[in-house]
Amino acid sequence: MIPSDFLKSLFDAALEAADPFKAVPPYLPEKPKGRAVVVGAGKASARMAQAVEAQWGPCEGLVIVPHGASLPCEGIEIVEARHPVPDEAGVNAARKILALLEELGPEDLALCLISGGGSSLMSAPANGLTLQDKQLLNKLLLESGAAIDEMNVLRKHLSAIKGGRLAVAAAPAQILTLAISDVPGDSPSIIASGPTVPDSSTVADALSIIERFSIDLPDHILDVLKGPDGETPNADHPAFTKAQTHIIAAPQASLEAAAAVAKRAGVTPIILGDAIEGEAREAGKVMAGIATQINRHGQPARGPAVLISGGETTVTVRAKPGKGGRCSEFLLGFALAAWDNRAISALACDTDGRDGSEHNAGAIWTTQTHAKATRDAAYTALANHDAYSFFEGIDGLVQTGPTHTNVNDFRAIFVETTDEN
Repeated sequence: MIPSDFLKSLFDAALEAADPFKAVPPYLPEKPKGRAVVVGAGKASARMAQAVEAQWGPCEGLVIVPHGASLPCEGIEIVEARHPVPDEAGVNAARKILALLEELGPEDLALCLISGGGSSLMSAPANGLTLQDKQLLNKLLLESGAAIDEMNVLRKHLSAIKGGRLAVAAAPAQILTLAISDVPGDSPSIIASGPTVPDSSTVADALSIIERFSIDLPDHILDVLKGPDGETPNADHPAFTKAQTHIIAAPQASLEAAAAVAKRAGVTPIILGDAIEGEAREAGKVMAGIATQINRHGQPARGPAVLISGGETTVTVRAKPGKGGRCSEFLLGFALAAWDNRAISALACDTDGRDGSEHNAGAIWTTQTHAKATRDAAYTALANHDAYSFFEGIDGLVQTGPTHTNVNDFRAIFVETTDEN
C-alpha cells in the first residue's frame, strides 16, 4: 500500500459523500404552484443550485459563491464575491437577495441554499456600517484566534441579513433552508451565521467575545452593536412559524465514508471526532502522540490503522503571517511532533479545496516528503505561519481546485504497525 495514494483515496471518499448534487434531491419538495425564489450563499451553493434546477427546471433566484467557484445554471444567477473578507460584489448581491425575498407573499416559497463561507459572501452591513467596517471586522476576527461560532456571534449582530434576518425579510412566505454543515455540532444557527434560523445569542454575548479575545473594534462599530437594532430575532419571532431547515450533508457522514474505504483496504479506521477545535499546531501535536501510541504499542488498534477526524481548528497569528491555512499549519505541527517516526503518514485538507490564503486544499506528510525536509526549515515555517511554503518546497501540497462542497477540515493519519503490535 502506498500511503499517499491511500490517504488521498480517503479524502476523495469524504468529498463524494458531501457532493451537493447527491445530497439536495432527497430534501426537495415538489415545485410549488406559487412563486419559488432560490437564494443562497456559500462554497457549495452553486452546485446546490444546479441540483435544484436538475429537479425543478430553470428557477428564479441568486446565489453567491467565492471567486472561481461559479457553475452554470439555467435560471438562477450565480454571483462571485470575495471570501473570507467581504467585497462590494457580495454586498450588492446580498441586497438583491433581500429585495427578492421581500416581494414574496404567503403562498410563495423561499428556498435557501446555505453552506460554509456564506457568512462572508452574503454580507449586508447593519444600518450605520459600511463595507469597510465589515472588512475590518472580518480581518480582526480571523486574526483573533476565536472559534467559528464565536466569530459568527459578532457577524450576526452587525449584519442586516445574518442571525435570522433573512427569514424576517422573506416572511410571510414559506422558508425552506437546505444547509451543508461546515461547523462543529452542525448547528444551523452557526452555518453561514444562520441567516434563516432564530438566534439565541445576544449583544451581551458579542461584547463578552470582544473582551475575551481583545478585539479592538472602533467606537462607531461598538455603538451600532449596542444600538436599538443590535439584537437578532429569536425563536419567538413570527417569521419562523413557516420555516424549515434540513442539514443535508455534514462532516460526520464524510468521515464515515472515508472509514468505509479504509476498512475495505484492511486498515482499521478510528474516527476521533467531527468537531475537533483548538489551535491548529497544538492539535497536530496531540494527534501525533496518539499515532505514536498506536505504532509503538498497538493500542487501541492492532495492525495498520488510520485516525480520521474533522472539525475546524484555528490559527492565532503571532507574527506577520506567511502563506498557508489551518490544515497545513496543523500538519506542520504534526510533522514536527512525529519527525523521527517514519511509520506515520498524514493528510490534512479543507473539503472546499482551499486552505487559507493559497489555492491548495491542504498538504500531505509521507516518507517521500519527509526525505526532502529539514527540521530547521519546519520550525522556521511554523514560527512564521508559512506552512504553505514549507510543503511547497517538499512537494507536499494537495491541489484539488474548487470542490463545490464544504464540510470543513478532513484529516487522516495512517499508522503502519507490525503484526506483533
